[in-house]
Amino acid sequence: MSAESMPDPAIPGESGSTGPRHRAKGRRRKPRAKRRKGLLVVAWTAAGIVVLGGTGAGVLYFKLNGNLKSVDIDQVLGTDRPEKADNGSENILVLGSDTRSGGNGKLGGGTDDGTARSDTAMIVHVHQGHKKASVVSIPRDTLIDRPECTDTDGGEHPAADDVMFNSAYATGGAACAVKTVESLSGLRMDHYLEVDFGGFQQLIDDLGGVEVTTTEDIEDPDSHLDLKAGTHRLDGEQALGLVRTRHGVGDGSDLGRIQLQQAFIKALVHQVEDVGVLTNPKRLYDLADTATKTVTTDSDLGSVNSLMSFAGGLKGIGPSNMHMVTMPVIYDPADANRVLVEETKAQQVWDALKNDREIPKTATEGTATGEADGVVSAG
Repeated sequence: MSAESMPDPAIPGESGSTGPRHRAKGRRRKPRAKRRKGLLVVAWTAAGIVVLGGTGAGVLYFKLNGNLKSVDIDQVLGTDRPEKADNGSENILVLGSDTRSGGNGKLGGGTDDGTARSDTAMIVHVHQGHKKASVVSIPRDTLIDRPECTDTDGGEHPAADDVMFNSAYATGGAACAVKTVESLSGLRMDHYLEVDFGGFQQLIDDLGGVEVTTTEDIEDPDSHLDLKAGTHRLDGEQALGLVRTRHGVGDGSDLGRIQLQQAFIKALVHQVEDVGVLTNPKRLYDLADTATKTVTTDSDLGSVNSLMSFAGGLKGIGPSNMHMVTMPVIYDPADANRVLVEETKAQQVWDALKNDREIPKTATEGTATGEADGVVSAG
């Protein structure tokens, strides 16, 4: 969904740091009624696939099923993983893939260097009963210790200390990203969903745009974004620019971009209710076709039937019962362009999810923010 708004000089931090890192709080330098729609409602699930209930379902099923891509995370990671929760909750790792190969190279924000990154990462915790969800965004700039991992092609990658979080996906793909998140959180990821940012742009266009209101001007040439304060219906290119920008608003950090992404997701959930998707077969089919071409799933969700069943179980979750936070971090005093995990507060988040409780407010109080909160809301 998101990509860096400026080109990356490979993967920063790969060789480690030569100076001490102290976990001190710092400042980064600038460079309506309850809705009953599916979780995140990025159309890669229920909104498009409901079309199968109509005439010609068999033909559409095989076409859409053929669009889907999946990876067998369980086989690659084996049994050395956190235990599955026994309380009825589920954890889904959602990544935004920002490869710039092929048609994506025309979208701006970087060049094709032969790799893909995961500049958007969210742990979606679906609580027991599937009536509410907690969403934890993981900043791509977080310095972590990455475990050794094996990719889906069998390639082995050694562990690395003090590297950026998004190096996990760039190094070993989906399996390495999942293993890194499980190592970081102590939580088992039950499912994996990866969204390509080019497909995200097309999905927004298929929806007819998303309406948002901004409280201030947002301008970022690198993300192809120029919005004046006010209400706008964003097309796909503008929406992609919004969820990718970091220099156009706030303190110029990845944390500010995460705040914009979270606000846009809620606006998107509101929007799907209002665009007449379920009464417009052509729009519904276009969404389903784009959605199934856009996502990569774990093998358990790698068929239209499985994805439809999974999405159906989330249809009771709307924006009013989605609690969205950012993993507690502090700015790194040794490098203002990186953040460090605030271990004590982060553990409060992981403990809450492990025990299927709401994340306490104390877990995010006093941690680093991107100063873009409230800039964007549903139109």
